[in-house]
Amino acid sequence: MEYIPNILFLILLIAGTGFFVKNSKKIIRNIKLGHKVDASDHKKERWNNVIRIALGQSKMVVRPLAGILHIIVYVGFIIINIEVLEIIIDGLFGTHRIFSSLGSIYGFLIASFEILALLVLVSVSIFWLRRMVKRIPRFWSKEMTKWPKNDALYILYFEMVLMSLFLIMNAADTHFQAANSGNIISQFIAPLFSSIDTGTLHLIERSAWWIHIVGIFIFLNYLYYSKHLHILLAFPNVYYGSVQPKGKFKNLESVTNEVKLMMDPNVDPFATPAEGAEVPAKFGASDVLDLSRTQLLNAYTCTECGRCTSNCPANQTGKELSPRKIMMDTRDRLEEIGKNIDLNGEFKPDNKQLLDDYITREELWACTTCNACVEACPISIDPLSIIMDMRQYLVMEQSAAPNELNVSMTNIENNGAPWPYNQMDRLNWKDEK
Repeated sequence: MEYIPNILFLILLIAGTGFFVKNSKKIIRNIKLGHKVDASDHKKERWNNVIRIALGQSKMVVRPLAGILHIIVYVGFIIINIEVLEIIIDGLFGTHRIFSSLGSIYGFLIASFEILALLVLVSVSIFWLRRMVKRIPRFWSKEMTKWPKNDALYILYFEMVLMSLFLIMNAADTHFQAANSGNIISQFIAPLFSSIDTGTLHLIERSAWWIHIVGIFIFLNYLYYSKHLHILLAFPNVYYGSVQPKGKFKNLESVTNEVKLMMDPNVDPFATPAEGAEVPAKFGASDVLDLSRTQLLNAYTCTECGRCTSNCPANQTGKELSPRKIMMDTRDRLEEIGKNIDLNGEFKPDNKQLLDDYITREELWACTTCNACVEACPISIDPLSIIMDMRQYLVMEQSAAPNELNVSMTNIENNGAPWPYNQMDRLNWKDEK
């Protein structure tokens, strides 16, 4: 009987980590459905970005209040969970605070954890007030339907409960309180239990201990279904993010070679085939399978914070475009394809695609390509790259550009400029009185 708690903990550990690994493999598989990306260049810059943006959260503090609160929650939650190692050892071997033998070092660590737990509680409470009382507009945009809004709240409640349980666990631990080492916050909670008998107090401490660790495993596996997957994916996402200047767009090598061939006066374009890059089977992207692995990783990493949309000039002027929705739609479509593969063993065409079924053409053509969304994202997500790939598909595969764009391209072809004036008449304005 004495080993039953240890056996139950072992089952919990295996089930919790096993389910997490299973879902992680699904995410990796789904991301690998995209085209391979060569990220072997600029390694030093990429690692600098990881340290500065992902770890240092340099782009979060552009908005100081939210940035500082987020850093507190991030640092607090990560550091406090170091004590999960002690919980796992205690749970498997039936020990109690096995690291307490470290003496003053242990006291310092627990004191740090308790201070951080309190700061996390304060921070997530302020986040809740900003979301639910102040009702910051970017949290209530039309794409933020019931699930996205609830998802954000669930995480806040999770963090509140886990931090509270950590402090209650410490406050109800009579041996820990008697040692008076590290109980810098819990010592003020302990008097609430002063009238409770030792047996009941032990039950409270054990209940808080069990609910705390069960909650951590639930939280870990909830990440798969949540936007908070960015806790894990932000680091690889920043590493694989673009290191090119923001105004630089990628060119298709096959198209570039074709244009160069046509412009070479020494070559007969009708007799000589274009050389160089192989012509792709499909220009641009109409579905997530046409996107790159980095773009699919972007979709899974999106935090739905809305900074991209709140900075988008097209969205600010009432256009349908929301860069956040572009990322959410991409992830939803990728998840739909993943479930299709789970069901059939391989992807079976479902007569649906990202274009039109999820993202409308109106949204795509509303984009001004200003890169405001890319600049605003705190973890290097690039909605613009998806928009441009889908535009490329519309133009090069369907010849479905808006009439205004077709007129401009025709003018460039005929007149060397987007205006409908002959080159010989271009300077006539200077003769006007």
